Amino acid sequence: MRGKKFRALTAGALSAAVLCTAAANPVFAVPAVDNKIGTVSAADEDVVFFTDFEDGDVSMFSKRGDSDTSVIKAIDDDKAPSGSKVMSVSGRDKSWNGPSMGLKGVLEPGVKYDISVKVKAAWYNTVCISLQHTPAGASEPQYTNLVKGVSQGEYVELKTSFAYGAEEKDVSIYIETWGDANDLCIDDFKVTLSPNNMDPNAPSLKDVYGDMFKFGTATTVSELAPKSTQDLIRKHFNSLTAGNELKPENVLDRAACLALAEEGDDTNPQVTLATAKPILDFARKYKIPMRGHVLVWHQQTPMWFFKENYDPDGEWVSKEKMLKRMENYIKNVFAAVKKDYSDIDFYAWDVVNECFTDYGKPRDEGFPAEANNYEASPWVKIFGDNSFIKPAFEFAKKYAPEGCKLYYNDFNEYMPKSDAIVKLCQEINADGHYIDGIGMQSHLNVTNNGEKDPFPSVSMYRQALEKFSKTGLDIQVTELDATVNNKMYDLQAKYYSDIMDALVEYKDYISAVVVWGTTDDQSWRADRDPLLFNKDYSVKSCFESIVDGIEYTTSAPPTEPESESQSQTETESVSHGTGDLLYGDANLDNNVNIADAVLVMQVATNPDKYEVGKSELSITKLGKQQADVNKDGGVNNKDALLIQKYKLGLIDVLPYTDTTK
Repeated sequence: MRGKKFRALTAGALSAAVLCTAAANPVFAVPAVDNKIGTVSAADEDVVFFTDFEDGDVSMFSKRGDSDTSVIKAIDDDKAPSGSKVMSVSGRDKSWNGPSMGLKGVLEPGVKYDISVKVKAAWYNTVCISLQHTPAGASEPQYTNLVKGVSQGEYVELKTSFAYGAEEKDVSIYIETWGDANDLCIDDFKVTLSPNNMDPNAPSLKDVYGDMFKFGTATTVSELAPKSTQDLIRKHFNSLTAGNELKPENVLDRAACLALAEEGDDTNPQVTLATAKPILDFARKYKIPMRGHVLVWHQQTPMWFFKENYDPDGEWVSKEKMLKRMENYIKNVFAAVKKDYSDIDFYAWDVVNECFTDYGKPRDEGFPAEANNYEASPWVKIFGDNSFIKPAFEFAKKYAPEGCKLYYNDFNEYMPKSDAIVKLCQEINADGHYIDGIGMQSHLNVTNNGEKDPFPSVSMYRQALEKFSKTGLDIQVTELDATVNNKMYDLQAKYYSDIMDALVEYKDYISAVVVWGTTDDQSWRADRDPLLFNKDYSVKSCFESIVDGIEYTTSAPPTEPESESQSQTETESVSHGTGDLLYGDANLDNNVNIADAVLVMQVATNPDKYEVGKSELSITKLGKQQADVNKDGGVNNKDALLIQKYKLGLIDVLPYTDTTK
C-alpha cells in the first residue's frame, strides 16, 4: 500500500468533467459524448467520469511511480462485465502496484463523490480501492483504504465514497490488492456526484441532548473534506474527535526524531500536528470543543518508537528509556497544542487506550501484527505488565492544557474486563487524582451472524454504566456505533433508542456521548451501517428513534464566522478582490468551481430549500448576485452551465452573455 508519487491526468482527460444540464434533482454533470470516457445511460445524469475501455484508451491511468512494474493496457475479455474490452494490469511486483488516477484538475476538492469499479483478480485475492493524499503541512503521503472485496477469478463490484481537501497534494485513487500481486482486470470505472439530502429541519442532536451532555462525532481529514460533511457536523455536534490524526503514528515526526538521535538524544520524541491540521483548523474556526485521542496505545504506534535509536530493526529500549520517551512525547504533544491551538477547547483526552483483554488481563508482549490478531502490546514487551499506565497519567496530568480531563478508554467495556478497569482506576488514583474519567467506546452490535441478537444486551450495557458510575469518575461514551445486518433498521432504531435511554438514565455521571463517524459509508464498519446518517446525509430511523419524545430548546443555526466580505453580503454590490463582483462564486468561498455550479442547480431546482433565507443551506443575496453569470436577472440552469464551462476553460470570462467578446 506504499508507493511513490505519480503523474496526474493529462489535459485531454479533463474532458471527462462534463457539463451540467437541467434535471429533476440538483446535479452538475451529464454523460459525455467523447468516446475516451465510454458511454453511459441517460439515467446516469450525475456521472462526472466514466470509462468502459471500449475505445482501448487507458491513458488516464498510470503506474504508481518508477518502481511500479505494472503493465497497463486494454485487452479483449469475453467475460467483460460490459462490452468486450477491459483494462489489464499485469506484471505487478508489489500488492500496491497498479493503476492510479490523479484527481487534481479532474475532480473538485470539497465535494463528495461516489465511485464504482468492477475488478477481477487472476486468482483468489482481496481487491481494494484506495486513496493517496498528502494533507496540508504534511511531508509524507497518507494511504486510506476506502473499500475492499474478494475476487476468486471473477469480477466483483467495489463501491464507496470519497473526497479530498483543497490544500491536499498528490491526490489519487488507485486499485491495489491485500494479498499476492497477481494480475487484475478492471472495467466500468465510474465517478458520480454523491447526493446531499441533509434535512436542515431535522432536530439538532446537540440541542436535543444539550441539557444532559455533549453530543459529538469523530472524523478523519478525508471524511471532513466535503463541505456537506462539515455542514452536518456543525448542525448536529458540539464535540469533535480526530479519528486517526492525533494517534502516535500520525503525530510522531520520525525525521526530526532521527536528527535529534544523531546528536545523541533518542529520548525526546519530536512531534508534529500537521496531519491533524485540517481537523484542528475546522474546530478552531467554528469553536467546536475537542476530545484528544490517543497518547498511549499498543496499536497505530510505529515499531521504531520502541527501539534503540528509533531503528525498527534495533534492540528494544529499556524500561527506563521508555519512561523518558513517554514523558517527553506526552509533554511535546501538549506543548504543540498549547502553542498552535490554545484557542481550541480540548476538554478531554484519552491517555491510555485498550490495555486489557476481554477477560481483564494485560495483553501479550510483542508488536501488533496479523499473526497475533494485532493484539500484542510493545508496552507490555518493555514493561512486562501494565505498570506503564500510571506514569502515563502522571505525565499527562503534569502537562495537559488547563481544564482538559484525562480518560482511560477501552472497548468491550461491558465484558469481564469492566472489573479490571474499575480496579485500575482505583489503584492509580489511590495516592492522587490522575484519572478523571472512563471512556466507554461502545462499539455495539444490533445483530450477530444475521440474527436478532443484540450484543451487548441493553441490560448488560446498563450494568456497566452502573458499575462505572460508582467509581465517582466521569463517564464519556467515546466511540458509539451499532452495526446491523440484513438492513434490519427497525431493530437498529429500537436498540439505539434503548441504549440512549440508558445513557439518559445515567446522565448525571456522563459528560459526553460521541458517535464514531458521520455517515454510514465513512464508518470503519461501513459494511454494516452502524451510524445515524445515511451516505447521502439523510437521517436514518435510528436517528429519529433517539430524538423522539425529548423536549429541548433549539439553538440558532450555525453561521459562518464573520469576515469583512461576509459582513457586506446584504449590499447590492461589494468590493471583492479586484473591486468587482466575483461572478460565478455563488457560495462565497472566493473561488469559482464546481461547488458553485452545484449550489446554482440546487437554487434552480429546489428554491424552497436553497433560495435566500429559506434555510441554513440557502444562497445569500451576494451569492445570488454573483451566480447570475448570464446577467438575465435570475439564477437558473443556464448560469450553472456557464460556470462549468468557465471552469473547464471553454469560455474565458464571467459574466458571459451573447455580447461578451
